Amino acid sequence: MAETPNVRLRLSNRAENVLLVRQTLSGLAETIGLSPVELNDVSTAVSEACNNVVLHAYGGGEGPLEVEIRASSPVLEVVVRDRGCGIQPRDVEHEEVAGGIGLPVIRALTQEVEFNDLGGAGTEVRMRFATAHPRTLELAGKELSPGAATRRDPPTAHGTLAFTVGPPALARAVLPRVLSALAARAHFSTDRISDTQLLADALLAHAEGSLDASCLSVDVELEPRSLELRIGPLRAGRAEAVLEEATLDGLGSVLERLSDGHEISREGASETLGLRLAEHR
Repeated sequence: MAETPNVRLRLSNRAENVLLVRQTLSGLAETIGLSPVELNDVSTAVSEACNNVVLHAYGGGEGPLEVEIRASSPVLEVVVRDRGCGIQPRDVEHEEVAGGIGLPVIRALTQEVEFNDLGGAGTEVRMRFATAHPRTLELAGKELSPGAATRRDPPTAHGTLAFTVGPPALARAVLPRVLSALAARAHFSTDRISDTQLLADALLAHAEGSLDASCLSVDVELEPRSLELRIGPLRAGRAEAVLEEATLDGLGSVLERLSDGHEISREGASETLGLRLAEHR
């Protein structure tokens, strides 16, 4: 995409991570007003492309799955990319790759689709959907440079996720969904999953005015009964303020109350807020 996408996701090509892509699309649909039928079409086509990366891109091994989304009315564009050998031009000519990825399904559900070989650096499926969504997600302010607030080269292990999302209205719809799904995967109790969603809601409600870019950048490391988040880029001096200001009626400082520790780090003129959540046995 020539312009900055509203969402960039980088995660491992494990099958369970396709759910995180679908959760992201659900948050997008809520934000821009996609109908249930439109969401189903988009989610089905994108899931087919992601499943191809799961099944075929790395010969049964593990590698990065990258997804980019841009909502610019009346077109919604989604790119699914691998760094291995996913759908190749020769496969498209025969309408099917070994293993049975449904290329006809993708073609039927998109307005336009391109299958691109990235010259030995992977392959991508670029899908455009003609939708009737009434809202366009505009990014205003400074663009987020690669690695601005998070690890510069996130590992591709199955327990890591790196994404940028903006504007803040979209982040408010996407982040709680994604973190709740990850909390369930980390074997959190129902109460602790609810705590995770509360924390995400409070964080996003108070971080918007502290961002140092047009998008929020989030890294997540997942371990059994533990989630570690890195959120930024925040303007210098604002990470501590977000911790103090993120309150809910009757709960006080939600981030400090519900998290199991925090850390503030600096990179250039920006700050990153790190939070740890754990299942309490």
